Amino acid sequence: MIGRYTLPEMGAIWTEENKYRKWLDVEIAACQANAEAGSVPMEAVDVIRQKAAFTVERIHELEKTTDHDVIAFTTNLAENIGPEARWVHYGLTSSDVVDTANGLLLREAGDMILQKLQALSDLLKRKAFEYKDTPMIGRTHGIHAEPTTMGMTFALWFEEIRRDIDRMTRARDGISYGKLSGAVGTFAHLEPEIEERVCFLLGLKPANVSTQVIQRDRYSEFVCTLAIIASSLEKFALQVRHWQRTEVREAHEYFKPGQKGSSAMPHKRNPILSERICGLARVVRGYALTALENNALWHERDISHSGAERVILPDACIAVDYMLAKTTSLLDKLVINEEQLLKNLNLTRGLVFSGQLLLELAAAGAQREEAYYWVQRNALNSWDNGLDFRELVTNDPDISKLLTPDKIERAFDVRTRLRNINRVFERVFGE
Repeated sequence: MIGRYTLPEMGAIWTEENKYRKWLDVEIAACQANAEAGSVPMEAVDVIRQKAAFTVERIHELEKTTDHDVIAFTTNLAENIGPEARWVHYGLTSSDVVDTANGLLLREAGDMILQKLQALSDLLKRKAFEYKDTPMIGRTHGIHAEPTTMGMTFALWFEEIRRDIDRMTRARDGISYGKLSGAVGTFAHLEPEIEERVCFLLGLKPANVSTQVIQRDRYSEFVCTLAIIASSLEKFALQVRHWQRTEVREAHEYFKPGQKGSSAMPHKRNPILSERICGLARVVRGYALTALENNALWHERDISHSGAERVILPDACIAVDYMLAKTTSLLDKLVINEEQLLKNLNLTRGLVFSGQLLLELAAAGAQREEAYYWVQRNALNSWDNGLDFRELVTNDPDISKLLTPDKIERAFDVRTRLRNINRVFERVFGE
């Protein structure tokens, strides 16, 4: 129905049946607007509304002759409507129908993406609070850095998904436009009021100015937003892959009963879902490049964008929809090994507390360069010889003359390093 749409599964949005249904919505809305303006008989609109029908098979059959899908579509409508069909497509050019219908299709797809983004956001918030106080080692350059918590990772991802929701909301709104301005955008055959009325009936906004097509920077924004979302999901999945490495083992994908990891190695339990998500992100980024290249068309239009969009628009939407569903499932069932988190935190025998020790020495009166040398001297000894860093520090005469045992205890207390986690959560999630 005009002005109403549902949210079917993403694949159903991009069927040919649904595409032609949207084309028909645009055609009927144009007949309605023309009738209200007095240029089309209202009784003809009633007949068109009642009799307008098509089949995908018949359109394909006609297109073999016409080599033009919109003409094949309107011809199929005329076969079912009868004489009143002369008012169908009245004053329109093909892109008036196709681009306005694309606005409807992409709006539906955007709404479905937003639903799944919200579901992932809700899950990440729950996980963040569940593991807010679960300490683990943070890494920079892949090397142990300083303590953090597992909940901080989920809070970070929550915030990124919230930005993705904002981006997709803007992109969905930016694509929800229609145009009926004719062959070069001058309204040579219909008045601007007709375009405004049709867009109102369909729940879209009229483009202030257009050529024969809606300008493709709107499409670029939408597809690039999908690519950013895909990159966010890749970021999460890549982290899971690192956690699941044999040498790390801090978390791993759920491995269901009966699942097999390798045809040759029965012991394997691979991060296949995370790897799939990372691979699909590459595909969506490629679609973003194509969307950007579609911006530049010859003069008032050509159709170099058309064939590409028939691939990238449905595929990008379906891929990101799938990735969101799989990422949500992945993180919901993620198995977190808290014992291994603690083991890895202590793996370097206290080296990860070197930063706090440096600050304690500076506060006690040591010059920073001198204090850095003392701490690094003991750290390298610990690294190279497998010795306990805290024990070395405690027995270092340069350090022990400035720091009491209590000060050293404070430097090696993980609670000192994580004392502001609640403050971070308040900033992310509110009070």
